[in-house]
Amino acid sequence: MPELPEVEVSRLGISPHLARQTLVKVIARQRQLRWWVPDEVVTLAQQPIISVSRRAKYLLLELPTGCIILHLGMSGHLKVVAAEQVAEKHDHLDFVLSSGQCLRLNDTRRFGAVLWQAKDSIHPLLATLGPEPLTAAFNADTLINACAKRSAAIKLVLMDNKVVVGVGNIYANEALFKAGIAPQMPANKVSADKLRVLTTVVKDTLAAAIQQGGTTLRDFSQVDGKPGYFKQELLVYGRATQPCVVCATPLQEIRLGQRSTVFCPTCQPR
Repeated sequence: MPELPEVEVSRLGISPHLARQTLVKVIARQRQLRWWVPDEVVTLAQQPIISVSRRAKYLLLELPTGCIILHLGMSGHLKVVAAEQVAEKHDHLDFVLSSGQCLRLNDTRRFGAVLWQAKDSIHPLLATLGPEPLTAAFNADTLINACAKRSAAIKLVLMDNKVVVGVGNIYANEALFKAGIAPQMPANKVSADKLRVLTTVVKDTLAAAIQQGGTTLRDFSQVDGKPGYFKQELLVYGRATQPCVVCATPLQEIRLGQRSTVFCPTCQPR
């Protein structure tokens, strides 16, 4: 699943094509995605696009009457093509623009979502989200307070969207390694000093991934078709049994929250 950096790269890729454009109409070839695409979306017409933003892993296309909410799910991706270009298999929705182009959603597995948030309201999926990791709202005090009474593994707390949004599995693995914290350690047992380091590392890791275009995953590519390049920088994720880049100890893999968790038992002692 694309994580926050990949979604942010998608936002950066589509924004220039949508700026100062009007959404002429929506063409829905398949409305049954993770949830049924609502009528409010498929009936949109002649609406100026005010902005393209991101909240957690959701893209928001702001219009005068509300926001289109896009989630890429497991295999979704966006591309900007000529509106008359013949749709390919799994090209489920077109957002036709006044420029003669369209923003096209392709989703092989149909685990993505296209939803609607009316003006002056907030969608339930966005209502309980925590702070954005690359803003001042996520800071050491935020994380220290969140961990104080939590006995769950620190990795699971870090991936809790009520604590901080967008720190998915890949970047949680990487950040905990860089901070020298065992992923299975109870959150309330991690020292305040370590949590301060972790806060900084999370920000730096996500920013670096965005800068390099997102991580190349099987189902992800940038809007222009180019893959992300952060994968070559990964230190632990996907490297189970390989030597640690710092101490050469074989990396170990466990499951936490049913997700693959890779760490160095020497550099990340319990």
